[in-house]
Amino acid sequence: MLSAGGGLGISLDKKESGASIDFVSHAHSDHIAAAKSSKRMLASEVTKELLEELRDIEPQEGFEVPSNIKMINAGHILGSKQLVVTNSETGTKTVYTGDYQMQKSRTCDSVEIERADVAIVDSTYFHRNLKFDERSEVESAMQAWTESKLNSGIVLFGVYALGKAQEVISILNEKGILPIVSKKISGINKIYTKNGVRLDYASVYDEGNDYQALLRGNFAGIVENHLLGSMRVALAELYNRPVYTAVATGFAKMIKFDVDVQFPLSDHADFMQCMDYIDATAAKKVMTYGPNRLDLAAELSNSGYDALPF
Repeated sequence: MLSAGGGLGISLDKKESGASIDFVSHAHSDHIAAAKSSKRMLASEVTKELLEELRDIEPQEGFEVPSNIKMINAGHILGSKQLVVTNSETGTKTVYTGDYQMQKSRTCDSVEIERADVAIVDSTYFHRNLKFDERSEVESAMQAWTESKLNSGIVLFGVYALGKAQEVISILNEKGILPIVSKKISGINKIYTKNGVRLDYASVYDEGNDYQALLRGNFAGIVENHLLGSMRVALAELYNRPVYTAVATGFAKMIKFDVDVQFPLSDHADFMQCMDYIDATAAKKVMTYGPNRLDLAAELSNSGYDALPF
């Protein structure tokens, strides 16, 4: 729990007993444990919309946020925020990243960086030798592969429904490709478009699009990761043509997936980007957060930072 002074404690992306405020950085499932039962949830309005769509969590009435607490953009997915807290007693300024990304995403605002005394940073990718490619290079490779495979069959991407699906749609749209998406992705897309992110796609669950016309030729589809294998089999049998599969995730740098091609498109920071972020905040103390916090703290300590797990 993060102290804001004056007995005010803030939980960070999880439920903690005694917290006065529950901060939910974004709407991915591993960050919303406090959302359903919280009486004072601090999150962006877009995150609240997404929670209602995905988890049936009713929007809460607002509350007056103390002046020593604010949110800034995290660059991870639409609505994702960092938390900046200045302790009212000590004056110590702390920034908590949640999941964040240093490279510019197509579908959300860029990360903001604020100077702080303490930085609490996400630990998803702690490996020193893991380095993400420039997003423009990954996106170009995705476009070229998709265009090539559409000449002879169906292309099917497996992705996270929230965040990554919308990025892949935008990447394909740039080449004039209109992908067909699942019901869940369609519902999320509506919130993105409502909030100013242009996405062109087709779905059986949406009125006003001729998805049937797309199905008469080779087409690109986007589904949730867990549906990719069964959909590949079903589409190959139904249309009697090749179905080429792909994933787009930062874990493509670490894991071999059962697909034709995997693209390392990440919405997190790698180790070098983490150090860039810390340096930009000028934080004297670093706390690492999340499942890999021990590993990241050790790597940062070896690089000369005063780092400990949170």
